[in-house]
Amino acid sequence: MACTLTEALPVGPHWADVQRLITSASGNRPRDIRDRSILMLFAIYGFRTGEVAGLRLEQVNWEREIIAVMRPKQRRAQEYPLVHSVGEAILRYLQHVRPRCARREIFLTLKAPFRPLSPGALYHLVSSRLRALGIESIRHGPHSLRHACAGHLVAERFSLKEVGDHLGHRSAYATRTYAKVDLVGLREVGNFDLRGLL
Repeated sequence: MACTLTEALPVGPHWADVQRLITSASGNRPRDIRDRSILMLFAIYGFRTGEVAGLRLEQVNWEREIIAVMRPKQRRAQEYPLVHSVGEAILRYLQHVRPRCARREIFLTLKAPFRPLSPGALYHLVSSRLRALGIESIRHGPHSLRHACAGHLVAERFSLKEVGDHLGHRSAYATRTYAKVDLVGLREVGNFDLRGLL
């Protein structure tokens, strides 16, 4: 028997749980300050693990309020407006927590030897926080927040094309695996505005 779209779907946490997850990293501990900005990048922008791990200082343009990520499959950088709350979280991390070193990657380990966070470290960061809050999800790593981002955008009535563009998909088919939706019920919207996401 053929598997339906809904049955095949790996689902991320509910958006209310994602907001709770981000709020859980609102403290003043260095780990919370660093993790908050990372969680926001996964949840609001739907960035992939490698995109966050490899994010470099020069990819955030503070004057233009733009954040850019490299899309290897598309062989180009994709630019996003820097949401104010995300910009503030990153700036707080850079000013108060990030070690002073020659590394260009934004997110580094908290203890020497300072190095970029590995995909495994990012998975642990997200999964341990989800579990500590008792948040249920089929997936528990960063990709679960990518799913949650897509689901939230669809719930906010963005089209599958807009969701796919936001996630950096090359095809509409890839986007369907992220959104458990009534495809017929989607309507087109005019402007893609990130400010209301959180």
